[in-house]
Amino acid sequence: MSIAETQAELVDEFSMFDNWMDRYQYIIDMGRQLPPYPEEERIPAFKIEGCQSSVWLRSHEEGGHLRFRAMSDAAIVCGLIAILLRVYDDRDAAEIVANEPAFLTDLGLDQHLSPTRSNGLHAMLERIYAIARETAARDA
Repeated sequence: MSIAETQAELVDEFSMFDNWMDRYQYIIDMGRQLPPYPEEERIPAFKIEGCQSSVWLRSHEEGGHLRFRAMSDAAIVCGLIAILLRVYDDRDAAEIVANEPAFLTDLGLDQHLSPTRSNGLHAMLERIYAIARETAARDA
C-alpha cells in the first residue's frame, strides 16, 4: 500500500467516529500497540526537541527502506507516533519526500490537538522528512 493509500485508509477509519473523544481514545489505543522501545535508545541523540512530552525517534535502513521506531512518555503522543509509523515506516525515502502529510488536515489533527501537541507532531514529522531527504539525496 502506498503512502497516499495509507493516508486515505486512516482518514476513512477516523470518519467512523462521531466525536473527538472517541477519536482521541482510538489514537491512545493505537499508541498502546507500539512495540517496546529500548531504554538504551532513550538518549539525547534520538530525542525530538519541540515536544511537550519526551519523544525519542530512531531510524535505520533495511532492504532499501527506512525503518522508524519511536516512543513517548505520554499516551496521546504514543498514539500520534503510531499514526506516523503506520504512514512512514518501511518506506522508500523518495516516496516519503514525494508525499505531503495531507492526512493531518484531513483527520482534523491540526484543529483538535493542543498547540503544544501540534508542535510536537510537526517536530516528529520534520525529523522523519529530514531523515528521508538526507537518505534520498545520498541514494540519488
